[in-house]
Amino acid sequence: MNILISTGNDGVFLSLSLGEADMEETVFDRFLDHKRIFRKDKDILRPSYIPDELPHRQDQIEQMASILATALKGDRPSNILIFGKTGTGKTASVKYLGKEMKRADKALKVSFIYMNCEVVDTQSGVLQNIGNHFIDDFSERIPFTGWATERVYNTLTQHIDNEKRVIIIVMDEIDKLVYKSGDDVLYHLAKVNDDLVNAKLSIIGISNDLKFTEFLDPRVQSRLGEEKMVFPPYNAEQLKDILNQRSILAFIDGVIDPGVIPLCAALAAQDHGDARRALDLLRVAAELAERSSDEEVTQAHVYKAKNKIELDCVIEVIKTLPTQSKLVLMSIIINEERDNNRMTTGEVYTVYKDLTRMMGVSTLTQRRVTDLISELDMLGLIHARVKSFGRGGRTKEIEASIPPTEVRRVLADDEVLDAIRNYRPPSQMTLNI
Repeated sequence: MNILISTGNDGVFLSLSLGEADMEETVFDRFLDHKRIFRKDKDILRPSYIPDELPHRQDQIEQMASILATALKGDRPSNILIFGKTGTGKTASVKYLGKEMKRADKALKVSFIYMNCEVVDTQSGVLQNIGNHFIDDFSERIPFTGWATERVYNTLTQHIDNEKRVIIIVMDEIDKLVYKSGDDVLYHLAKVNDDLVNAKLSIIGISNDLKFTEFLDPRVQSRLGEEKMVFPPYNAEQLKDILNQRSILAFIDGVIDPGVIPLCAALAAQDHGDARRALDLLRVAAELAERSSDEEVTQAHVYKAKNKIELDCVIEVIKTLPTQSKLVLMSIIINEERDNNRMTTGEVYTVYKDLTRMMGVSTLTQRRVTDLISELDMLGLIHARVKSFGRGGRTKEIEASIPPTEVRRVLADDEVLDAIRNYRPPSQMTLNI
């Protein structure tokens, strides 16, 4: 420790400084000293990042631009419905057009509003979200709850119609809104132009579900779907171009093995051409390499990243299972821990009955448990194959498809399952007579 004493007109000052020997190491130090893999922010490899150019989506962007260009002239563009699988560039293309619209809007007469309907998923929430974009005075803002829909709608139209402008509302995951809250809010937005004098409003809906329009009122269908577009999945070569573009921005030169990007692209192309998955694979592989202080990102890191991402998805699925399904899964894991790697439905049901008795919950019939086993099989948590014993009947032969330790770790965080955390099945005894 160093002690410095200085004098001045106001008195004597004493300052203490810690030398290097006095600085204690923290748990983060060894991670902060790792070799750097990333040149810039990792967000460049996240789906939310919008680059200056979107490879292999120029045709779709130009098609949408031709529709939306009328907004810059003060006219209302047609409503657009965009369909496509996850990770096909729908949201990125629309957000890119939003950025370009702001650059081109010299008169500042176009309002481009984006909302995710998986987050804003109620009628009042959507109307409130739109209305408050045009209300500067916080005392006049539309509250989240407490107002009737009619009052919210009237307040919204009053504030957006106070000057000439074109409003473009982007509703991402629009199918989630319809399935949860119906199509009333879409009806209000589709007909809002009938109640406006100065302003004009258009909707861009984005969905992964081609069939959600079947649930719409015919009047909403006809107004909402004036233009429709389908985004095709990316192929492996297109995904390579996307990853190459992002890797130049994200990584230090020479840290990516030449085989890494083609491998990420190939693995993602197998999953219906999902660009998000390709970006996640590359980002997680680089993070694993950086944590290990490796000199470069290799194909081995990609395979580790694949396993980690898939395991993370499995963990989320297990967390959201209903209690009865968790008990069935726990019964399978307990049997597996007894070295019973290929168990029958009856063996699972025996343990399941013990667990329900300990927890004090109702015990389902064996037939219903068989249905739950089939659901777990569909989710990829177990493998269940029907095995025939001839005249002895048929049963399911079941085995877990994920490590029991991981399932135990996830289920250990569920307070509902506290009563069975230390359950051990009774050992079987064989009597020789």
